[in-house]
Amino acid sequence: MSTSREEVLKAEAEKHIPPGYDPELYKIRHSAAHIMAQAVMERFPGARIAIGPPVEDGFYYDFELPRSPTEEDLAWIEERMREIIRGNHPFRVREVSVEEARELFKDQPYKLELIEGLARGQYDEYGNKLPEDQRPRITVYQHDTFVDLCRGPHVDHTGKIRPNAIKIMQVAGAYWRGDEKNPMLTRIYGTAWRTSKELKAYLRRLEEAKKRDHRRLGRELAIFALEPELVGPGLVLWQPNGAVIRDQLERFLKDEQLKRGYQPVYTPHIARVQLFQTSGHYPYYADSMFPPLTVDEQEEYLLKPMNCPFHILIYKQRLRSYRELPIRYAEFGTVYRFEQSGEVLGMTRVRGFTQDDAHLFCRPDQLEAEFKSVIDLTLTVFRSVGLTGFRARVGVRDPESDKYVGDDEVWEQATRAILKALDDYDFEYTVEEGEAAFYGPKLDFVVRDVLGREWQLGTVQVDYNLPRRFDLSYIGEDNRPHRPVMIHRAPFGSFERFVGILIEHFNGAFPPWLAPVQAVLIPIADRHLEYARRVAARLFEAGFRVRVDESDKRMNAKIREAQLQKIPYMLVVGDREVEGENVAVRLRTGENLGPMSVGAFEALLGEVVAARALTLSLQ
Repeated sequence: MSTSREEVLKAEAEKHIPPGYDPELYKIRHSAAHIMAQAVMERFPGARIAIGPPVEDGFYYDFELPRSPTEEDLAWIEERMREIIRGNHPFRVREVSVEEARELFKDQPYKLELIEGLARGQYDEYGNKLPEDQRPRITVYQHDTFVDLCRGPHVDHTGKIRPNAIKIMQVAGAYWRGDEKNPMLTRIYGTAWRTSKELKAYLRRLEEAKKRDHRRLGRELAIFALEPELVGPGLVLWQPNGAVIRDQLERFLKDEQLKRGYQPVYTPHIARVQLFQTSGHYPYYADSMFPPLTVDEQEEYLLKPMNCPFHILIYKQRLRSYRELPIRYAEFGTVYRFEQSGEVLGMTRVRGFTQDDAHLFCRPDQLEAEFKSVIDLTLTVFRSVGLTGFRARVGVRDPESDKYVGDDEVWEQATRAILKALDDYDFEYTVEEGEAAFYGPKLDFVVRDVLGREWQLGTVQVDYNLPRRFDLSYIGEDNRPHRPVMIHRAPFGSFERFVGILIEHFNGAFPPWLAPVQAVLIPIADRHLEYARRVAARLFEAGFRVRVDESDKRMNAKIREAQLQKIPYMLVVGDREVEGENVAVRLRTGENLGPMSVGAFEALLGEVVAARALTLSLQ
């Protein structure tokens, strides 16, 4: 039985589903984007359409509309989508010539621009650059009255989508092709799922995510502040509570690194442009850097966007022997990158951030063991904060891109080293083109938080290129110079992003070892205040972070305030506690542990903190 041309095109379209995306959901959401576009065109005759891809958890479509859509418009569009779905309209695909495509979309300038890119073989129908040897065919999909420039894939017919499993989510602005020099379009986001049950579960997760928003909690719990008008967008002010959390994380990682033979270093915040020209970061990353500063009317300096060139120069300070390697330099180094204003978000996307950065210089025969050691450290970090679910991604270069430096042999050598090291681990990983650093392949850990959301955190990179660019060497056992291999690694990624994620992961209720205040003493009356102070002083001397609530509020109000501040332990003291030299222990969860001696509480807190437990007791 022969296969029709349409079946061939649909089969080929399946290949364009991104790795890791559920194929059924991808097709549902891609089809829902087309259905939404039809409804929008009916609501706004003459509207101009741009692109409408599936994205994580949903889809969007960009439009040039005569006016901003109202709530009434969105409700109408959503109901019209359900009507179209119930029509069971088939999705039909056909290949068209450039001339036919131009005629079909003659009134749609954004589509015509995409068609020209397709005609030249430079871009796909979403405006993404294509490899030189990939000449795309031009296909269009039609359902009901709506025709779109599209490669697919889609469901067989609109009836494959549940009418009660779709929802319009929000409206935003988006520059055409992401370029602020281009027109601002209206982006309408939607979501679609297999069933109404899945949709409801997703909406519940969104509500929970709103409650956990680190920007709100960070403000309410006095963890960080943002002052974009006076300080600037994406520049974080760490308040005392946030400084405690950051300090505890830093101490933890310092201890772990010292155990593994890392040496601390410090480097400047600025350097001459020449340093980054030598490393290759400038001009490759020029768009992500702050503009150069001119000093003495001639010298140009840059705010450092990364730490690695400085660590390389520390290595180069003297001749190295093979016996010294591996050398591991670690720095909590602050860097600056010029994120676009529209992309800056709370602590998770900032312009100034501190990396838990380290660079390892090793012999080729040491590379596998060093790479594994870095993986083990990264997993230790994740376990310490309860981020145990993750997927691993090996980022390799896109062979068609010109943004990478170094020859093929070096890249293949580095990629083989990463894949070989991963053979001894039982977690799965994907290999993804275009995800490498410009100087070498890398291993990224994409971590799932308590809500199932994914965050790219720890990264490990193998680099043969920068040692060449800086002419690094060591004297080998044969008394001749050899080139070291470099590993870049940052388990947290950055303190700002990591803490922002942890705020949401823990909903602000940090485990005792990280909590800014671990226990609060709550005297019932003023006559109990002196005893509360003595207990607090004892706990402070034992190394715990405690305070006394000396306000004139009633006891229940003090307890409620401590719960709102998510303080792990509340130690209530009244006449009986003073007399018995006890404390009545309550947990922020509402559980009442009752009276215990100060020594017993000190032991309890000490055990929980020493174990870096994620719960309030070890029982």
